[in-house]
Amino acid sequence: MSVLYIDCAMGAAGDMLTSALLELLPDPAEFITRLNALGLPGVAFHRETVTRGGISGTHMRVTVHGTEEGAADHAHQHHHGHGSIPEIGALIAGMPVSEKVRADVTAVYGLIAQAESAVHGVPVEQVHFHELGAMDAVADVTAVCLLMEALSPERVVASPVHVGSGRLRCAHGLLPVPAPATAALLRDVPIYGGGIEGELCTPTGAALLKYFVNAFGPLPAMRTQRIGHGMGTKDFPEAPNCLRAMLGETEQEAAETVTELACNLDDMTAEAIGFAMERLLEAGALDVYTLPIGMKKNRPGTMLCALCRDGDRAAVLQAMFRHTTTLGVRETPHRRYTLARRAETLETPYGPVGKKISDGFGVHREKLEYEDLARIARDRGVSLAEAELGI
Repeated sequence: MSVLYIDCAMGAAGDMLTSALLELLPDPAEFITRLNALGLPGVAFHRETVTRGGISGTHMRVTVHGTEEGAADHAHQHHHGHGSIPEIGALIAGMPVSEKVRADVTAVYGLIAQAESAVHGVPVEQVHFHELGAMDAVADVTAVCLLMEALSPERVVASPVHVGSGRLRCAHGLLPVPAPATAALLRDVPIYGGGIEGELCTPTGAALLKYFVNAFGPLPAMRTQRIGHGMGTKDFPEAPNCLRAMLGETEQEAAETVTELACNLDDMTAEAIGFAMERLLEAGALDVYTLPIGMKKNRPGTMLCALCRDGDRAAVLQAMFRHTTTLGVRETPHRRYTLARRAETLETPYGPVGKKISDGFGVHREKLEYEDLARIARDRGVSLAEAELGI
């Protein structure tokens, strides 16, 4: 099982999470180009390599009309001013991203708005954000959601969150650390303070952890494959201001709980059902399949089923209603056991060939990528079996 572990010994902020996850990608530069093509008004992403406490890592600078939010430290990213929730929602709806990422961004930003609403005692619709803080948060949240889609970990684990100590100054005067909105977001999450004075966990960082992390605890037993360091903007004498992300595989033979969403259809064409299946997978479904069934009045019908994790259930459910004619969807929990999976690339005389490796429960399997074998078979004019034998 692929596992992403997030070390929050120095808290978490949107830019630090973005930077650490970015280092886990094979081509960070290409991803930065993708971020800058999102069309967020006035927003630009800049990747920098910096050193904190002897550790080299990435710092992601997000500028809005040339200005960086909170350049002096972990900025408390909420201010009252110009960005209303409906305006931000419209901005998110227009971004060129998948339905899953759009749903993730909307949900994370919704957590931030709900926390601010509770803290300030106003309806969510009346929460406003200063333009700079609002756009900076949208940029950070969108970047992390896109990175999570690209990395696609099967499980996300994080350490208890170091929130810092002391007081921070904002538009409302001096506030305790963690800031009220951050404390609200981190309810039921293990947190701790310490000797480091300052705000280590921002509302944006807290919301992203709350949304994506499946469990909080120590580093699980895993084969680490990639490590990323996301650097903050402030130097602390006590420790390097760094968030560390580790991506690897675990052989833990444990089950996870997944949800099956199902509906019965008798008035859709095969093409329309096929299109709906594609949209469900884009929304985050682990698997989508159909079954032939008999329905009322002896009509042949199709049962459409989608398996998903709890974090993707809302997006998959929305996609099922949006892209099918069903009036109702059934939900059934299941226990799911999986083999640990990893991928390798073989260098062959015919070019690179991917190989999938699965382990666990006393089983070891290896399988070459079909598309690579098909390419070799077409180029050489041989069968798939002959192409595989020739590698």
